Amino acid sequence: MKCTDTLIIGGGQAGLAMSRCLTDRGINHVVLERGRVAERWRSERWDSLRLLTPRWQSRLPGWSYQGPDPDGFMTRSEVIGYLDDYARSFSAPVQGGVAVQAVERDSAGFRVKTNEGVWGARNVVIATGHCDRPHVPPASTSVASAVVQVVPTRYRHPEQLPQGGVLVVGASATGIQLASEIVRTGRPVTLAVGRHTRLPRLYRRRDIMAWLDAMGVLTTTTRQVWDLAASRAQPSLQLIGGDDRHSLDLEVLQRQGVRLVGRLVGASGNRVFLAGDLPASILRAELKMNEQLDRVDRFIDEMKLGTSCPVERRPRPVPVPAAPRTLDLKAGGIRTILWATGYRRDYSWLRLPVLDAQAELLHDGGMTAQPGLYALGLHFMRRRNSSFLDGVGADANELADHIQNRLICRQVAVA
Repeated sequence: MKCTDTLIIGGGQAGLAMSRCLTDRGINHVVLERGRVAERWRSERWDSLRLLTPRWQSRLPGWSYQGPDPDGFMTRSEVIGYLDDYARSFSAPVQGGVAVQAVERDSAGFRVKTNEGVWGARNVVIATGHCDRPHVPPASTSVASAVVQVVPTRYRHPEQLPQGGVLVVGASATGIQLASEIVRTGRPVTLAVGRHTRLPRLYRRRDIMAWLDAMGVLTTTTRQVWDLAASRAQPSLQLIGGDDRHSLDLEVLQRQGVRLVGRLVGASGNRVFLAGDLPASILRAELKMNEQLDRVDRFIDEMKLGTSCPVERRPRPVPVPAAPRTLDLKAGGIRTILWATGYRRDYSWLRLPVLDAQAELLHDGGMTAQPGLYALGLHFMRRRNSSFLDGVGADANELADHIQNRLICRQVAVA
């Protein structure tokens, strides 16, 4: 059995950030990755994807963007190269092609079984991230077999889909981007809209992410919100990264030709059943957007930035179309359903009592009830941007301090 002080599971942004922090502290560790560095970016993201955050907002421990276009948005291939270069910059001890099959307790700490043998470690960091497995609602099993069903991790470009109409389910960042890409190829697209968060790409001459960063919204901690569960349940922003820095929301999608309907609540064969909540969903998003823009306005006034950031008209309200309560997929020529309905985590390999009734990891800021077992990269884990490329580093530093102190205490106890 091979041994190390700390074993990191996952070689994406979270795993590499933790590896850099442990390297800086001289802590022996290994990163186990089932594929290659940034494997999900390589094999589970669509071709045209860009980050939703500007390039300057890609800061990792000891690493940041140094190129000529900090305000632009990284392409999928850029992200892969960025993380590859990061791993090389400190010779990250990544072992690729190693799939973890089980994590168990033993007398020395943890026993980690993989397809390449067994590891022993005093500490284990689960860095498999928030976007682990696509979530597909139970209604999918009741859809007619002739309808092709696709999840975002298997989607690459519109040409791979059958000819005909497409029903995109989910109106957060992924859903609106894919609906826009597909409708621009001339295919009829229907978007089933649920809860979503609308914000403009640019507001008062600056990127919206620059405002959220300057105001400290993205670094809000779990201790600073009234209802953490509600905060964690917030849908991702309706944003798109692109050279023209344009906004993408339901109003833009309608102008592009996308048909809006309510939330999908069931299916039977070629019939899909929809909630009558489209007006309410749009209104909630409108109110939330204006609350956030009010905050930006107050911040600009407090910082006396008005001369460089003059007042401008806010995005106009989204027109609310008449929406049906059912769709006949066959009659409507809809041959594909694309489920942009979020992600779940898969911890089936974790043989420890640290999961809740929904099989999600129980933790407090990435620390579980099992001493030495940590998580990193989860949504709003310690801060609102914990799952962002730009936010995972702060969490990694804090957990690395905890690991270091734990190892020191162990050495003192043995001595």
